[in-house]
Amino acid sequence: MSAGALAALLGLLGACTADTARTTAPAPAPSPSVSPAVDEPPGSLACAKVIAAVRDATVMMPGVADTILQATGTADAPVADAAQRLAEAFTAAVQAQGAEDEPDKIAAVSAAAAEMVEICRDSGLESAG
Repeated sequence: MSAGALAALLGLLGACTADTARTTAPAPAPSPSVSPAVDEPPGSLACAKVIAAVRDATVMMPGVADTILQATGTADAPVADAAQRLAEAFTAAVQAQGAEDEPDKIAAVSAAAAEMVEICRDSGLESAG
């Protein structure tokens, strides 16, 4: 192998190593999405998000169910559990895309969102936040 070819190869390897080092650096720790001081009464942020998503017909948009779930950090069990069911229903609907049961999975997302809104109303969190 010629000296020029060896230098080019080493340069290429060095560039790959440098890229790898840049992309494998640890990401900064995420900050909490909900602080207890902001989510007063507890669960109000998640309820506000699910109510807005239902009102705006965005429940099936990517990231919406996860955002609602992330907002349950201080919520009581019924609200947090409902958000978990909503996120699971959304994941199942996405996985069913193109399958025979896709319409049923999408309907399950709507049902889970409606259930969570009802839980928020029953908890007095419909207008909180």
